[in-house]
Amino acid sequence: MNATDRTPADLLSSALAADPGRPLVTFYDDATGERVELSVATLANWVAKTANLLQGELSVAPGDRVALLLPAHWQTAVWLLACSSVGAVADVGGEPAAADVVVSGPDSLDAARACTGERVALALRPLGGRFPEPPAGFVDYAVEVPGQGDRFVPFAPVDPEEPALVVAGREFSGAEVVERASAEAPSLDLTGPGSRLLSALPYDTWEGLSAGLFAPLATGGSVVLCRHLDRLAEESLAQRIESERVTAVRR
Repeated sequence: MNATDRTPADLLSSALAADPGRPLVTFYDDATGERVELSVATLANWVAKTANLLQGELSVAPGDRVALLLPAHWQTAVWLLACSSVGAVADVGGEPAAADVVVSGPDSLDAARACTGERVALALRPLGGRFPEPPAGFVDYAVEVPGQGDRFVPFAPVDPEEPALVVAGREFSGAEVVERASAEAPSLDLTGPGSRLLSALPYDTWEGLSAGLFAPLATGGSVVLCRHLDRLAEESLAQRIESERVTAVRR
């Protein structure tokens, strides 16, 4: 983290400048056996493409509300940082009817249809795969995002003091996300570069978002994000902690 980092998107830019090749998010889904590792550069490329989709194709502007009906997943991390890049408010688990855009996983499509604006659907399949049949009334993220540009420049400057995140009924500005994640990092045993936090916390609370993305990003560390960890035997978890060089665990 640099002194000039005021938004989560700034944190990603600093991480990219410092060490683009290091792992940033390693994702496991123990219901499917999926493992995906994203370096800083790879995650930043996904974020840039998604931000271009938001700004260019979906006409999202600073202050617009994006309801994210998504679980703890590497693609959710991408959307959180893309919203920050554009200046949109990422409303985690937010009410679709009150949102300008809704982004839904496969299990929340019916609820997402309450949004009268643009709707985006994520299949959440391994390797970012698309839906076999695109859901009616939705843009399939996996179809649209590959063709987006690899570099993102916002049409308007992002104000770090404006609302950037809503989770569990609490609103945070971009600056508050950065400051809070940085301040809480020591309590998560994140001590700086090389720290590697395994998190099985859901993304529907600030604690889950901080452990599962923002605090590792703010400290130069990385996260091993685990979904459905309850399906993994304790012996297998111990092996994962060792093989992934995990330094702290939150579950």
